[in-house]
Amino acid sequence: MNDLPRCHGNYQKDPLYLAYHDEEWGRPEHDDKKLYELFLLELFQAGLSWSCILHKRESFRKAFDGFDVHKIATYGQRDVERLLADSSIIRSRLKILAAINNANIVLAIISEFGSFDRYLWSFTDGRTLVIDPSVTHNDASNAMAIDMKRRGIKFAGSVTLYSFMQAYGQINSHEPGCFVFHQLQGQEPSGRQSSCVVPLDGHGPLPGDHR
Repeated sequence: MNDLPRCHGNYQKDPLYLAYHDEEWGRPEHDDKKLYELFLLELFQAGLSWSCILHKRESFRKAFDGFDVHKIATYGQRDVERLLADSSIIRSRLKILAAINNANIVLAIISEFGSFDRYLWSFTDGRTLVIDPSVTHNDASNAMAIDMKRRGIKFAGSVTLYSFMQAYGQINSHEPGCFVFHQLQGQEPSGRQSSCVVPLDGHGPLPGDHR
């Protein structure tokens, strides 16, 4: 698959990141467990590269009980100290405490809306928005950020949530020449590279690139 036209960027040199681009990023997701996993990872990514998070993803999975929101919501001080001592993840007390806080609020959202999926997708009326890769936030991410802040969720600004929305496919920011863009649009790729070029440091329309 290495000869397929893709979004530009140095991420293509990283097999794990390449697989994430090809198989996950921008593909509509509706499973609550998967959505919560991406939500938690986005929280920890704030201020760091997405590549860093991807390479620690399995460590996060192990440390956070397989991203079980019910278990994370019950974490106490012993769990906080355990996570702070775990060098395989991002050891930020603020982010760890925020993750526990947010898990409780996500459960409240699920209770109110029936699922995390229904809540998240309500901000675009269940539709995927196709938006230029250079955009870093929009009205939908602004509205989600305002509502999450009102509910008490931490580390969920509009730019972070826009990246989250890109990750689970509520926003399609693949470049028009990328084969994934055409798969999502139900079209066949032309074989041409897109003219929208990601900067040489690899930053651009992939998660983690706008912070």
